[in-house]
Formats: sequence, C-alpha cells, structure tokens
Amino acid sequence: MRKLQQLAAGALEEVLAGTALHQVLPRCLQHLHTPGERGALQDIVYGSLRQLGRLDAWLAALLDRPLTDPQLGWLLRVALYQLAYTRAPAHAVVHNAVTAAGQGWRRGLANAVLRNFQRCRAELDKIAADQPSARWSHPDWWIAKLQAEYPDQWQGILEASLLHPPFTLRVNCRRGDVASYLRRLNEAGMPAHQTGPDAVTLDRAVPVHSLPGFDQGEVSVQDAGAQWAARLLDAQAGERVLDACAAPGGKSGHILERADVDLCALDVDAVRLARVRENLDRLQLQATLLAGDAAQPAAWWDGRPFDRILADVPCSASGVVRRNPDIKWLRRPDDIAQFSAQQAVMLEALWRLLARGGTLLYATCSIFDEENDGQVRAFLARHIKDAERCPLPQPLTDGALLPDAEHDGFFYALLRKT
Repeated sequence: MRKLQQLAAGALEEVLAGTALHQVLPRCLQHLHTPGERGALQDIVYGSLRQLGRLDAWLAALLDRPLTDPQLGWLLRVALYQLAYTRAPAHAVVHNAVTAAGQGWRRGLANAVLRNFQRCRAELDKIAADQPSARWSHPDWWIAKLQAEYPDQWQGILEASLLHPPFTLRVNCRRGDVASYLRRLNEAGMPAHQTGPDAVTLDRAVPVHSLPGFDQGEVSVQDAGAQWAARLLDAQAGERVLDACAAPGGKSGHILERADVDLCALDVDAVRLARVRENLDRLQLQATLLAGDAAQPAAWWDGRPFDRILADVPCSASGVVRRNPDIKWLRRPDDIAQFSAQQAVMLEALWRLLARGGTLLYATCSIFDEENDGQVRAFLARHIKDAERCPLPQPLTDGALLPDAEHDGFFYALLRKT
C-alpha cells in the first residue's frame, strides 16, 4: 500500500503542476506488476482528483499553518481519500502513510493529521459543507458559471460530475441487438441494463477483452450520451460523410455500423488517427483516414462536397469531468473563450465543405453556453441566408444533454444548408 500511496501522491503533484492525467498515469502504472495494484492506483488517483476540493478543505482544517512541504501534502491528501472513500483498512492506510512520510516532524505531522481526521470527521464534513469548492469539489469560478447558466439544475450537474462514470457499451447493430446481448452478459455473470437504443450499461466495469464478442467487434465501449451523435447525424447508405476530429473513432464506427456510407475520418493527430484504424479494424469496417486540421481544409480536402458532416469539435470537456477529473483543476476561465474562438473558425471552415441540402451535426462534450448554444446562435446569425437549425427529439429538444447517472454531458445542434 505504501508504494501505491507514494505513486498516487506523485501523480497528483505532477497533474496539479499542469501535466494532463492521461500523460502522467501510464508512467506510474509501469511501476506496478499486478492488475489489482494498477486498478487500485487508478482508483486512488481518479478519486482524489474528483474529491480534491474536499480533501484540500479537510487538510487545511487539520493543519495549524500552511504546509511548506508539497510532497507531504499530496501524500496526506491520498491517505485522506483512502480513509474517507475506500474500503482499505484504516490502520493500514495510516501506518503506511506515516511510514512513507519519512522521519522526524514529517512522520509526527502525518500521524497527527490522519488520526485527527478519524476523530473529527463529522466536524470536518461540516467545515467542508460551508465552502462551495469543497462541498462540490469544483473550482469556485466553475460553480458560479453553472449557477448562472443552469439556475435550476446546477446542483444536479455537480453531483453527477462527482460520480464514478458508468461503463457503457454500444451494441453493433450489424451483429446483434441489445436484448440478445443483455442475455449474453447475464449468462457471463455481468449484470447490465439498457440505457439507449444501442446502449447497455454494466453494473460494474470489467476488462474489455472479457466482454462477450468484444474482440470480434460485436460491442464497443462508448458513453450513452456520445451514442446520440451517429443517430442524430442519420447518414444514409451511399452518402459521403465526414467525421471531423474523429479520434479515437467511436463515432466513426457507430456511423458505419448504421449505414454503408463513404466515410472520411479526419484528425489532426496522426498518432490518434491510428487508434481510429485499430477500432475500425476490430469492427471490420472501412473508412478513408485523413490526417489534417479541420480548420484548414485546403490542405486535405479533394473539393467534393459532403452530404453529412459530424463536427465533434475541441472543447473544454466540461461535460466529461468525472472521466477526466484533472480537467476541472487545470482549466482556467479564459480557456472557454479560446475554445469558443477555435470552434467558430472550425465551424466556418467545415460549413464550406457541406453540400447544399446537407446537414452538419455540431457536437461538444461541454456544458458551457459559449461553446454550445451560444456558438450555434452566433453561427446562425452569420448564416441567415444559407443555414437553418433542425429540431431534435426528446430529451435533446434544446440540444443539451446534462450529465447524470447514466450518461455524460453533451451538446448537439443539427444544421441544414439551405
């Protein structure tokens, strides 16, 4: 356990210094040898980041003065997370953290902090409840933004963003259906339930290669909210379709599962584009893969218009923070304006590639208005003569799909070229 605590503390320190979690965690996992250890480390790091605001408040309340040793601070946050949110034996958590702290005052301080936490938990919870950034474990600016944009829903959004994300699959409609796959999961001892037309959510996550038919392309891992993209795009057989910003390929695969289309999968990152190929190969589906910037089509477009375009644009990822909990701590308020400007450029560039009468599905995994409805309103104001917004079905009548227990947060707007 001591090694896990030290690795987790090091990971948190590196992430909060500005390095993305997806870059830090794989390096840490290399130091562990068993799936159980790697799973435990991942749980501690993700969980600590989800609850970091509360951990910070607890630690501050338990200290007489600000801690001058940042490494010890991260170790204590990890131990506090374990004591509060895991089933690890409390005595083992404390003993190993105290030992990992080192000698002298560091050892004594670690012991005092962790034992006081156990004695004063109820009082500490009250202290945290009075601080919005601790109660909701999000930055204050983020909370204020949600309160302003979702006055009736902001608390539910924040609560959902602290949950462990659901483990959801997309059933390949070319190879089977939800009802039959649910039976197979039940027979395999993997209880699950339906959460969308093609979606099933397992009661607990399992290694993907243990899933019935996964290696044969019968199912893919994809959030139920993300599965709306291909359904709303509704590409028809024979049409020419562009999936802009396609990596890692989940939406490309879903489009091709639903119809025999001429699909171009575009991504600016050639390394990530290779993952699109891997996913499509597993599904036994074909597409033209293009490495290029969606905002600069002159470098890769062949001049033939597309009937449908999926513009799944770069965004703040504010709707998927429970899967990427480092995001809420690394984002800054002015990042949203930068994403919005980038999205506007990309939307204009892709619109020129769309055939008259064709449709473009604008999509983000954000829940912030500047990137979503505000972006679409501004686009329509610029394109009064050649664009119209198409109605969407329930529950997407306003385009927003807010995070809850069954799916992440997304936004969709379907635009037709007139």
